[in-house]
Amino acid sequence: MSYQALYRVWRPRKLQDVVGQEHITKTLKNALGKQKFSHAYLFTGPRGTGKTSAAKILAKAINCERAPIEEPCNECPTCKGIQDGSIVDVMEIDAASNNGVDEIRDIRDKVKFAPSVASFKVYIIDEVHMLTTGAFNALLKTLEEPPPHVIFILATTEPHKIPLTIISRCQRFDFKRISAHAMIGRMQEIIEHSNIDIEEDALSLVARVSEGGMRDALSLLDQAISYAEGAITSQDILQIIGSASRELLHKVVDAIYEGNVGEGLQAIDTLMQEGKDPNRFIEDMIFFFRDILMVKAAPQLEESQDRRRGDDAFNALIEKLEQAWIFQVMERLNHFQQEMKWASHPQVFLEMFIVQAAQQTIAAVPVKEQAPASSTVEGLEQKVESLERALKRLQTDGVQASQETRSEPTRVKPKQQSSAQSRANAARIKEMLRAASKQALQGMTGQWGNIVEQVRQKSVPASAWLNDCKPVAASEDHFVLAFKNEMHRNMVDEKFREMVEESASQIMRQSTTMLTVLVTDWEEIKESFIKQSGEQASEDGESAEGGEPKEQANPLIDEAIKLVGRDLLDIKE
Repeated sequence: MSYQALYRVWRPRKLQDVVGQEHITKTLKNALGKQKFSHAYLFTGPRGTGKTSAAKILAKAINCERAPIEEPCNECPTCKGIQDGSIVDVMEIDAASNNGVDEIRDIRDKVKFAPSVASFKVYIIDEVHMLTTGAFNALLKTLEEPPPHVIFILATTEPHKIPLTIISRCQRFDFKRISAHAMIGRMQEIIEHSNIDIEEDALSLVARVSEGGMRDALSLLDQAISYAEGAITSQDILQIIGSASRELLHKVVDAIYEGNVGEGLQAIDTLMQEGKDPNRFIEDMIFFFRDILMVKAAPQLEESQDRRRGDDAFNALIEKLEQAWIFQVMERLNHFQQEMKWASHPQVFLEMFIVQAAQQTIAAVPVKEQAPASSTVEGLEQKVESLERALKRLQTDGVQASQETRSEPTRVKPKQQSSAQSRANAARIKEMLRAASKQALQGMTGQWGNIVEQVRQKSVPASAWLNDCKPVAASEDHFVLAFKNEMHRNMVDEKFREMVEESASQIMRQSTTMLTVLVTDWEEIKESFIKQSGEQASEDGESAEGGEPKEQANPLIDEAIKLVGRDLLDIKE
């Protein structure tokens, strides 16, 4: 196979080619020029930042026939042999697959022998954090006092997993993420040499998506070359990585800021039809707002200037959006991102974010409109006067309320405070009770265990929230669940409603809708409904012929008579 990936072809061969790590390359150059290099090095940092490449360059520079030299010549037989792997004195070991005690003992036994071709034996141990505890212990003494002709270079992405006894025996160099500006400069050098046609916006997008890894950037660029038929565009990059287009992001942000729920939901529907991942989209939105905040807070940074270049719509949003509004939206994004991680239908949470964020903007509009247009001082005076009038009303109402309480103490009845949502459902429940029947409730109660079991198969947390509730009323197309705990009711009503209704409809073999209520509110609703039904029955009875009341007017009373008989039933108006 003659073709090689870009990141292999353009792998750094000199320290000056290691992009974005000047603080490390300068130190190593000075050490090589003065021949003051250490017996053990530890290279740490994110993936694709040049750790292994720097280790190989260091091995070449130490053994170069022109040493002492700051950079390897890459022309002498030793440099060429180390580069192609033909010289066995420089060994590159993968600790992920050679992590046992036996492999490290083998290294410990072989370091005693002098190098065969090169001046120094160099052991490059990649992903060294994968070594076992026994392997680290076997390496410890050799690493501390190796023979004078041996150098160890350890590389890892997770230095916190390495024992401190190993770290203290090495010179540590921390590789940092490569900035987008540095990555763009390196990629421009590569595309000019390779005659690759790519748009500037696409190059910036590759650098931004790679998250500081040069290898990731070149791999993505290599994939884009194979995908694009002509010049590589930003749309080609978006298609490869599965992200939404920049225009769609702008459309969603505009819809949220303007409070246009319909336009925002339509954009999400377009996103889903294109097969995009909702989790990836909400992550893209977080980084999009992060870029806006970064440009607004520090426009002088190179990354900020790169982000603004060639994107007029992005620049317009920077001028239009306020920081306070962005902070609120990012808090909601973070909340819904956590919810979507464990959701079976993440699209629903993405749509909920659009609705809530847009409604938040709408709710904030009247506050802006009510601000006085004359001057700040006049506006403050009007607010103070309004607050004083409100305070007087509260004081007066408070005194009257306390007097009423003292004069008529027997009229105040202690009662558990019910939730606003539960009371809002009261009207719907009363309407549903007109069609409720004993047979429907018995059927629902008998099948409730099966319904909960089916919910458990879909989601164990969802079934856990149903532990303290039970069906208290049912009709052909509705059923009421009474909860002892308001938190349980809120969770089931807001997050698992669709799942419970779907399970109930499957078990009952008919479409049914769930209504939720607290137990305390259910008792009030039931008592109020019975009272209203009794009054209605009385009115209907008086209007009948001969003034005789109609005993059949109230279905609840009829059911009660059938169950216990009229002799044991006491009907009160």
